Amino acid sequence: MRAVSPDDALGREQRNAADAGLKAMIPIDRPFLDYALSAFADAGLRDVCLVIGPEHEAIRAYYSSVAAHRLRITFAIQDNPIGTADAVLAARDFASDDDFLVANSDNYYPASVIETLRRSPAPALPAFSRAGLLRDGQIPAERIAKYALLDIGADGVLRRIVEKPSEQQLRELADARVSMNCWLFDAGIFEACERVPPSSRGELELPLAVQFGIEHLGMRFHTFPTDAAVLDLSHRADIPTVTGRLRGTRVEL
Repeated sequence: MRAVSPDDALGREQRNAADAGLKAMIPIDRPFLDYALSAFADAGLRDVCLVIGPEHEAIRAYYSSVAAHRLRITFAIQDNPIGTADAVLAARDFASDDDFLVANSDNYYPASVIETLRRSPAPALPAFSRAGLLRDGQIPAERIAKYALLDIGADGVLRRIVEKPSEQQLRELADARVSMNCWLFDAGIFEACERVPPSSRGELELPLAVQFGIEHLGMRFHTFPTDAAVLDLSHRADIPTVTGRLRGTRVEL
């Protein structure tokens, strides 16, 4: 997000947020995360926990003061950025023994997908088609090729998640659906997040925790197929297109 391209066409406020690496706070008339949270509210969610780092005071300040009528927003602190599985553990007190949804703050998921996920038996996840992501989204094919692939059984249960697939794995799973890091968990995921070994990057990664849960804890992740698109704000070059797609969208927190 911080890398500046020669054709950077961002406004000053967008440029400042990108320079700071605050993807969720990139303004599209209002912070990008507002749009995602509004979609969650449309899907029937009411309690939200934002997992932030100790340095993310701008996020805490904004969401502590914003007028929210449909959502109750709280915070959890991830002391060190050591991976997405560790971020889930940071929200353990918030989730308690309830089922809970986990999603990226730099993605905009359709409310219809979130509502279907909310009504699914936990644990569960949507299985996105690459064709749908390409047809209606703004994520380039080469980026989608790096996303985790889902090996799903005939019963709709996830058998394997392949994080950062190799060329050979892409060929072997050519028709596989894609994870967009959107999950419905029960409390069983916490043990998987605690016990999963660090990845080759030295991080505690959520997809690897899911695989650990499948292999060692007997977890069964239900999936449902979707051809919906997801807007992704993970790169600086995404900002103008996502701005155009979201501008004018009704937002109500």
